[in-house]
Amino acid sequence: MTQFMHGFTRRRFLIASAATAVPSAMAPFGALAQGISNRPVRILIAQTPGTTPDLIARALAPRLQARWNQPFFVENRSGAAGAIGMEALAKAPPDGHTININVSSTVTLPLFFKVPFDVLTSFTPITMVGSNIFALVVHPSVPATNLDEFLHWAKSRGAEANYGSPGNGTYHHLFMEQFKLVTGIEITHIPYKGSAQAFTDLLGGQISAMFLPMGVALNYARQGKVRILGGSGRERSPLTPDIPSLHELGATGFHGEMWLAAWGPTDMPAAIVERYNSELHAILAQADVREFFGKQGLAVRASTPGELALAQRAEYDALAKLVRAASIKAD
Repeated sequence: MTQFMHGFTRRRFLIASAATAVPSAMAPFGALAQGISNRPVRILIAQTPGTTPDLIARALAPRLQARWNQPFFVENRSGAAGAIGMEALAKAPPDGHTININVSSTVTLPLFFKVPFDVLTSFTPITMVGSNIFALVVHPSVPATNLDEFLHWAKSRGAEANYGSPGNGTYHHLFMEQFKLVTGIEITHIPYKGSAQAFTDLLGGQISAMFLPMGVALNYARQGKVRILGGSGRERSPLTPDIPSLHELGATGFHGEMWLAAWGPTDMPAAIVERYNSELHAILAQADVREFFGKQGLAVRASTPGELALAQRAEYDALAKLVRAASIKAD
Protein backbone atom coordinates (compact mmCIF):
# COMPACT_ATOMS: atom_id res chain seq x y z
CA MET A 1 0.00 0.00 0.00
CA THR A 2 2.60 2.53 0.97
CA GLN A 3 6.27 3.32 1.06
CA PHE A 4 6.23 1.35 4.31
CA MET A 5 6.04 -1.84 2.24
CA HIS A 6 9.80 -2.45 2.35
CA GLY A 7 10.89 -5.38 0.26
CA PHE A 8 7.55 -5.77 -1.47
CA THR A 9 7.77 -5.61 -5.24
CA ARG A 10 4.60 -4.48 -6.98
CA ARG A 11 3.41 -6.97 -9.49
CA ARG A 12 1.23 -6.25 -12.46
CA PHE A 13 -1.80 -8.42 -12.17
CA LEU A 14 -2.83 -9.38 -15.68
CA ILE A 15 -6.28 -10.49 -16.63
CA ALA A 16 -6.15 -14.04 -17.87
CA SER A 17 -7.56 -14.71 -21.32
CA ALA A 18 -10.73 -16.77 -21.20
CA ALA A 19 -9.13 -19.76 -19.55
CA THR A 20 -11.97 -22.18 -19.06
CA ALA A 21 -10.23 -25.53 -19.39
CA VAL A 22 -10.27 -27.58 -16.21
CA PRO A 23 -6.72 -28.47 -15.11
CA SER A 24 -5.80 -32.13 -14.93
CA ALA A 25 -5.21 -31.68 -11.20
CA MET A 26 -8.97 -31.54 -10.86
CA ALA A 27 -9.50 -35.06 -12.13
CA PRO A 28 -10.51 -36.36 -8.66
CA PHE A 29 -13.41 -33.90 -8.72
CA GLY A 30 -15.21 -35.53 -11.59
CA ALA A 31 -18.33 -33.37 -11.42
CA LEU A 32 -16.32 -30.17 -11.11
CA ALA A 33 -16.60 -29.40 -14.82
CA GLN A 34 -20.29 -28.64 -14.22
CA GLY A 35 -19.94 -27.42 -10.65
CA ILE A 36 -18.96 -28.66 -7.25
CA SER A 37 -22.38 -30.17 -6.53
CA ASN A 38 -26.05 -29.41 -6.93
CA ARG A 39 -26.08 -27.45 -3.68
CA PRO A 40 -26.09 -23.64 -3.72
CA VAL A 41 -22.84 -21.73 -3.26
CA ARG A 42 -23.01 -18.64 -1.07
CA ILE A 43 -20.85 -15.58 -1.54
CA LEU A 44 -20.52 -14.06 1.93
CA ILE A 45 -20.31 -10.27 2.02
CA ALA A 46 -19.17 -8.66 5.27
CA GLN A 47 -20.83 -5.35 4.39
CA THR A 48 -24.39 -4.14 3.87
CA PRO A 49 -26.26 -4.32 0.54
CA GLY A 50 -25.27 -1.60 -1.90
CA THR A 51 -21.64 -1.39 -0.84
CA THR A 52 -18.90 -2.02 -3.38
CA PRO A 53 -18.17 -5.64 -2.37
CA ASP A 54 -21.91 -6.37 -2.45
CA LEU A 55 -22.37 -4.86 -5.91
CA ILE A 56 -19.38 -6.74 -7.28
CA ALA A 57 -20.53 -10.04 -5.77
CA ARG A 58 -23.99 -9.59 -7.27
CA ALA A 59 -22.43 -8.97 -10.68
CA LEU A 60 -20.21 -12.06 -10.47
CA ALA A 61 -22.69 -14.51 -8.92
CA PRO A 62 -24.98 -15.01 -11.96
CA ARG A 63 -21.97 -15.37 -14.23
CA LEU A 64 -20.47 -18.07 -12.03
CA GLN A 65 -23.86 -19.74 -11.86
CA ALA A 66 -24.17 -19.77 -15.64
CA ARG A 67 -20.66 -21.19 -16.13
CA TRP A 68 -21.03 -23.88 -13.45
CA ASN A 69 -24.74 -24.65 -13.85
CA GLN A 70 -24.94 -24.42 -10.07
CA PRO A 71 -26.85 -21.93 -7.87
CA PHE A 72 -24.87 -18.99 -6.45
CA PHE A 73 -26.36 -16.47 -4.05
CA VAL A 74 -25.08 -13.47 -2.08
CA GLU A 75 -25.49 -13.41 1.70
CA ASN A 76 -24.77 -10.21 3.64
CA ARG A 77 -23.34 -10.74 7.13
CA SER A 78 -22.39 -7.21 8.10
CA GLY A 79 -21.37 -5.79 11.46
CA ALA A 80 -18.36 -5.24 13.71
CA ALA A 81 -16.39 -3.52 10.92
CA GLY A 82 -16.63 -6.65 8.78
CA ALA A 83 -15.54 -9.12 11.45
CA ILE A 84 -18.92 -10.91 11.62
CA GLY A 85 -18.88 -11.84 7.95
CA MET A 86 -15.24 -12.86 7.98
CA GLU A 87 -15.76 -15.02 11.08
CA ALA A 88 -18.60 -16.79 9.24
CA LEU A 89 -16.23 -17.45 6.34
CA ALA A 90 -13.51 -18.74 8.65
CA LYS A 91 -15.96 -21.21 10.22
CA ALA A 92 -17.46 -22.43 6.93
CA PRO A 93 -16.59 -25.89 5.60
CA PRO A 94 -13.70 -25.58 3.09
CA ASP A 95 -15.60 -27.51 0.40
CA GLY A 96 -16.03 -24.62 -2.03
CA HIS A 97 -19.66 -23.93 -1.14
CA THR A 98 -18.78 -20.70 0.67
CA ILE A 99 -16.52 -17.95 -0.67
CA ASN A 100 -16.19 -14.28 0.10
CA ILE A 101 -15.47 -11.05 -1.74
CA ASN A 102 -14.08 -8.32 0.46
CA VAL A 103 -11.90 -5.24 0.48
CA SER A 104 -8.24 -5.19 1.46
CA SER A 105 -9.08 -3.39 4.69
CA THR A 106 -10.01 -6.85 5.98
CA VAL A 107 -6.36 -7.33 6.87
CA THR A 108 -6.45 -4.27 9.15
CA LEU A 109 -9.09 -5.69 11.50
CA PRO A 110 -6.68 -7.08 14.14
CA LEU A 111 -4.85 -3.74 14.21
CA PHE A 112 -7.95 -2.14 15.71
CA PHE A 113 -10.13 -4.92 17.10
CA LYS A 114 -9.87 -8.29 18.77
CA VAL A 115 -11.14 -10.76 16.18
CA PRO A 116 -11.68 -14.54 16.49
CA PHE A 117 -9.61 -15.41 13.42
CA ASP A 118 -6.21 -14.76 11.88
CA VAL A 119 -6.46 -12.52 8.82
CA LEU A 120 -3.39 -14.14 7.27
CA THR A 121 -4.06 -17.83 7.95
CA SER A 122 -7.82 -18.32 8.44
CA PHE A 123 -8.68 -17.87 4.76
CA THR A 124 -7.65 -19.37 1.43
CA PRO A 125 -6.63 -16.74 -1.17
CA ILE A 126 -8.35 -17.23 -4.53
CA THR A 127 -7.73 -14.12 -6.64
CA MET A 128 -7.72 -10.37 -6.61
CA VAL A 129 -10.78 -8.93 -8.32
CA GLY A 130 -10.35 -5.18 -8.67
CA SER A 131 -8.67 -2.09 -7.28
CA ASN A 132 -9.59 1.48 -6.57
CA ILE A 133 -7.59 4.59 -5.78
CA PHE A 134 -8.77 7.57 -3.75
CA ALA A 135 -8.59 11.29 -4.46
CA LEU A 136 -7.47 14.04 -2.13
CA VAL A 137 -10.25 16.62 -2.29
CA VAL A 138 -10.82 20.00 -0.67
CA HIS A 139 -13.91 22.10 -0.18
CA PRO A 140 -14.03 25.01 -2.69
CA SER A 141 -13.52 27.47 0.19
CA VAL A 142 -9.98 26.18 0.67
CA PRO A 143 -7.61 28.50 -1.24
CA ALA A 144 -5.77 25.69 -3.00
CA THR A 145 -6.02 24.52 -6.60
CA ASN A 146 -2.98 22.24 -6.54
CA LEU A 147 -0.89 20.21 -4.10
CA ASP A 148 1.70 22.91 -3.40
CA GLU A 149 -0.97 25.44 -2.52
CA PHE A 150 -2.71 22.93 -0.27
CA LEU A 151 0.49 22.13 1.60
CA HIS A 152 1.23 25.84 2.03
CA TRP A 153 -2.32 26.44 3.29
CA ALA A 154 -2.20 23.48 5.71
CA LYS A 155 1.17 24.51 7.13
CA SER A 156 0.01 28.12 7.58
CA ARG A 157 -3.13 27.00 9.43
CA GLY A 158 -1.47 24.34 11.59
CA ALA A 159 -3.87 22.41 13.81
CA GLU A 160 -6.74 24.68 12.69
CA ALA A 161 -6.73 22.85 9.34
CA ASN A 162 -8.89 19.75 9.45
CA TYR A 163 -9.95 16.71 7.47
CA GLY A 164 -12.72 14.18 7.93
CA SER A 165 -13.13 10.43 7.64
CA PRO A 166 -15.90 7.87 8.22
CA GLY A 167 -13.98 6.70 11.30
CA ASN A 168 -10.62 5.64 12.69
CA GLY A 169 -8.96 2.89 10.70
CA THR A 170 -10.87 3.53 7.47
CA TYR A 171 -8.86 4.04 4.31
CA HIS A 172 -10.00 7.68 4.28
CA HIS A 173 -8.22 8.03 7.63
CA LEU A 174 -5.17 5.86 6.96
CA PHE A 175 -4.38 7.52 3.63
CA MET A 176 -4.40 11.00 5.16
CA GLU A 177 -2.23 9.91 8.08
CA GLN A 178 0.26 8.46 5.62
CA PHE A 179 0.04 11.66 3.56
CA LYS A 180 0.81 13.69 6.70
CA LEU A 181 3.92 11.61 7.40
CA VAL A 182 5.14 11.97 3.81
CA THR A 183 4.54 15.72 3.53
CA GLY A 184 5.16 16.82 7.12
CA ILE A 185 1.90 18.73 7.50
CA GLU A 186 -0.25 18.80 10.62
CA ILE A 187 -3.97 18.65 9.99
CA THR A 188 -6.57 17.71 12.58
CA HIS A 189 -8.58 14.53 12.09
CA ILE A 190 -12.34 14.67 12.63
CA PRO A 191 -13.70 11.10 12.64
CA TYR A 192 -17.37 10.40 11.96
CA LYS A 193 -19.56 7.36 12.53
CA GLY A 194 -19.85 6.48 8.86
CA SER A 195 -19.57 8.08 5.44
CA ALA A 196 -22.90 9.92 5.16
CA GLN A 197 -22.31 12.61 7.79
CA ALA A 198 -18.65 12.99 6.85
CA PHE A 199 -19.59 13.63 3.22
CA THR A 200 -22.35 16.03 4.27
CA ASP A 201 -19.97 18.10 6.38
CA LEU A 202 -17.32 18.09 3.66
CA LEU A 203 -19.81 19.41 1.13
CA GLY A 204 -21.02 21.97 3.65
CA GLY A 205 -17.52 23.22 4.40
CA GLN A 206 -17.49 22.13 8.05
CA ILE A 207 -14.44 20.05 7.20
CA SER A 208 -11.86 21.23 4.70
CA ALA A 209 -10.35 18.12 3.14
CA MET A 210 -10.83 14.40 2.78
CA PHE A 211 -9.68 11.36 0.86
CA LEU A 212 -12.59 9.98 -1.15
CA PRO A 213 -12.87 6.99 -3.48
CA MET A 214 -12.10 8.36 -6.93
CA GLY A 215 -15.55 7.61 -8.33
CA VAL A 216 -17.24 9.48 -5.47
CA ALA A 217 -14.78 12.36 -5.78
CA LEU A 218 -15.39 12.71 -9.51
CA ASN A 219 -19.14 12.86 -8.98
CA TYR A 220 -18.83 15.68 -6.44
CA ALA A 221 -16.16 17.49 -8.47
CA ARG A 222 -18.36 17.55 -11.58
CA GLN A 223 -21.02 19.27 -9.48
CA GLY A 224 -18.48 21.83 -8.29
CA LYS A 225 -18.85 20.69 -4.67
CA VAL A 226 -15.21 19.66 -4.17
CA ARG A 227 -11.88 20.23 -5.86
CA ILE A 228 -9.65 17.24 -6.67
CA LEU A 229 -5.94 17.82 -5.99
CA GLY A 230 -4.57 14.41 -7.02
CA GLY A 231 -4.96 10.66 -6.92
CA SER A 232 -3.63 8.32 -4.24
CA GLY A 233 -2.04 5.79 -6.61
CA ARG A 234 1.67 5.83 -7.26
CA GLU A 235 0.74 6.08 -10.92
CA ARG A 236 -2.28 7.57 -12.65
CA SER A 237 -5.28 5.28 -12.79
CA PRO A 238 -6.19 4.01 -16.28
CA LEU A 239 -9.74 5.07 -15.43
CA THR A 240 -8.68 8.70 -14.76
CA PRO A 241 -5.52 9.31 -16.83
CA ASP A 242 -6.02 13.08 -16.69
CA ILE A 243 -5.73 13.21 -12.89
CA PRO A 244 -2.09 13.19 -11.72
CA SER A 245 -0.99 11.17 -8.73
CA LEU A 246 0.04 12.94 -5.54
CA HIS A 247 3.32 11.04 -5.78
CA GLU A 248 4.16 12.60 -9.13
CA LEU A 249 3.04 16.03 -7.90
CA GLY A 250 5.61 16.02 -5.13
CA ALA A 251 4.31 13.81 -2.30
CA THR A 252 7.15 11.44 -3.10
CA GLY A 253 6.58 7.89 -1.94
CA PHE A 254 2.91 8.37 -1.15
CA HIS A 255 0.71 5.55 -2.33
CA GLY A 256 -2.74 4.45 -1.21
CA GLU A 257 -4.94 1.89 -2.87
CA MET A 258 -7.93 -0.24 -1.95
CA TRP A 259 -8.35 -3.61 -3.61
CA LEU A 260 -10.98 -6.32 -3.58
CA ALA A 261 -10.33 -10.04 -3.59
CA ALA A 262 -12.00 -13.42 -3.31
CA TRP A 263 -11.19 -15.77 -0.45
CA GLY A 264 -12.43 -19.12 0.81
CA PRO A 265 -12.14 -20.80 4.20
CA THR A 266 -8.71 -22.12 5.12
CA ASP A 267 -7.72 -25.54 3.73
CA MET A 268 -9.90 -25.28 0.62
CA PRO A 269 -8.67 -27.99 -1.80
CA ALA A 270 -6.20 -26.72 -4.38
CA ALA A 271 -8.30 -28.06 -7.26
CA ILE A 272 -11.33 -26.02 -6.21
CA VAL A 273 -9.20 -22.92 -5.65
CA GLU A 274 -7.73 -23.30 -9.13
CA ARG A 275 -11.17 -23.72 -10.65
CA TYR A 276 -12.47 -20.58 -8.96
CA ASN A 277 -9.36 -18.67 -9.99
CA SER A 278 -9.68 -19.75 -13.62
CA GLU A 279 -13.40 -19.03 -13.86
CA LEU A 280 -13.14 -15.64 -12.17
CA HIS A 281 -10.28 -14.62 -14.45
CA ALA A 282 -12.38 -15.54 -17.47
CA ILE A 283 -15.35 -13.57 -16.15
CA LEU A 284 -13.18 -10.54 -15.32
CA ALA A 285 -11.90 -10.52 -18.90
CA GLN A 286 -15.40 -9.92 -20.28
CA ALA A 287 -15.97 -6.44 -21.67
CA ASP A 288 -19.30 -5.89 -19.92
CA VAL A 289 -17.79 -6.85 -16.56
CA ARG A 290 -14.89 -4.45 -17.05
CA GLU A 291 -17.39 -1.73 -17.98
CA PHE A 292 -19.46 -2.42 -14.87
CA PHE A 293 -16.35 -2.28 -12.68
CA GLY A 294 -15.39 1.03 -14.26
CA LYS A 295 -18.77 2.50 -13.34
CA GLN A 296 -18.02 1.56 -9.72
CA GLY A 297 -14.65 3.32 -9.95
CA LEU A 298 -12.79 0.01 -10.03
CA ALA A 299 -10.11 -1.22 -12.37
CA VAL A 300 -10.26 -4.97 -12.99
CA ARG A 301 -7.28 -6.63 -11.35
CA ALA A 302 -6.74 -10.38 -11.16
CA SER A 303 -3.97 -12.44 -9.61
CA THR A 304 -2.82 -15.92 -8.72
CA PRO A 305 -3.63 -17.19 -5.23
CA GLY A 306 0.06 -16.84 -4.35
CA GLU A 307 0.16 -13.21 -5.46
CA LEU A 308 -2.90 -12.46 -3.36
CA ALA A 309 -1.27 -14.08 -0.33
CA LEU A 310 1.81 -11.89 -0.81
CA ALA A 311 -0.37 -8.79 -1.17
CA GLN A 312 -2.22 -9.66 2.06
CA ARG A 313 1.03 -9.99 3.95
CA ALA A 314 2.45 -6.77 2.49
CA GLU A 315 -0.75 -4.84 3.24
CA TYR A 316 -0.79 -6.04 6.82
CA ASP A 317 2.88 -5.23 7.41
CA ALA A 318 2.58 -1.80 5.78
CA LEU A 319 -0.52 -0.81 7.70
CA ALA A 320 0.81 -2.14 11.00
CA LYS A 321 3.88 0.05 10.54
CA LEU A 322 1.72 3.05 9.61
CA VAL A 323 -0.55 2.54 12.63
CA ARG A 324 2.49 2.50 14.93
CA ALA A 325 4.18 5.49 13.27
CA ALA A 326 1.03 7.64 13.34
CA SER A 327 -0.17 6.35 16.75
CA ILE A 328 -3.57 5.48 15.28
CA LYS A 329 -6.14 4.09 17.69
CA ALA A 330 -9.53 2.46 17.17
CA ASP A 331 -12.71 4.43 17.87
